[in-house]
Amino acid sequence: MRRSLDEAELVRRTAAGDRRAFDELYRRTSPWLLARLRRRCADDDLVADVMQETYLAVWRAAGSFSGAAVSGSAVGWLWTIAAHRLVDAFRRRARVDDMPVVQLAETVAPAAEDEVLAGQVGHELEQALTELPPEARQVLRAMVLDGLSVRETSLLLGVPENTVKSRARRARIALREALS
Repeated sequence: MRRSLDEAELVRRTAAGDRRAFDELYRRTSPWLLARLRRRCADDDLVADVMQETYLAVWRAAGSFSGAAVSGSAVGWLWTIAAHRLVDAFRRRARVDDMPVVQLAETVAPAAEDEVLAGQVGHELEQALTELPPEARQVLRAMVLDGLSVRETSLLLGVPENTVKSRARRARIALREALS
């Protein structure tokens, strides 16, 4: 498989049944996706299940990918699938176990998405983001960067929906004040 093919082209070829394109897509994206899922879930077995479900869904639904979706990013499309599979897994676990949904993997350093976002929008926002409490950054990451709903974020973080709403509101107010 030529390295010059981008991920979007690999998805299109996968839709046509090209197994080598799918293998190359997996080779390129699975390390990144695994790391991103592990930042959101400390259960390695659950993450492994989500990875398998995600790539199975990619194989089956590659034909539904359109370059316009998720700003044309095949990697964004892939993350959307994985994030929804993770939330679905949390829901299943919550129903089966009737226990707290999951313990989030804590990170010491800022997530790569935080660094990219901050770099794109300037030093002032970067400073404001780093001053937010970790819980507020987690909510922003889930809702803004990952595009999850309040309900999905609630399941992902294992907190009530009203807590998600209040953390998001406080984060928006803090950012607005810091940037004014």
